[in-house]
Amino acid sequence: MILVDTSVWISHLREGNKRLAELLENGRVMCHPFIIGELACGNMKNRALILSLLQSLPMAVQAEHEEVMTFIEQHKLMGKGLGYIDIHLLASALLTGIRLWTLDKRLSKAAESLGIGFKG
Repeated sequence: MILVDTSVWISHLREGNKRLAELLENGRVMCHPFIIGELACGNMKNRALILSLLQSLPMAVQAEHEEVMTFIEQHKLMGKGLGYIDIHLLASALLTGIRLWTLDKRLSKAAESLGIGFKG
């Protein structure tokens, strides 16, 4: 299973992504409430339908605030240009035992260093 980051979804919604379509068809995509929330903040065609479809995907385990704070310290993620939501997604992917696919260079580098990166 793959946790697909907001950056990949934005790219897919704009221009299509064959690899993501294939993963969706094979039931290999997971989502996270923060990803849905980030997408909900933007403008998109078929908004209600897309948000509903995203919410119907299996959800990754959500890390608690305390877990994320400990995760930052344990993995020395401070000062790496990552945001709080980025680190939540990393922690959630690890807790769920899945890989994280992102087009964000810093987040991708962090995912690779944790052994959970996925290159679409």
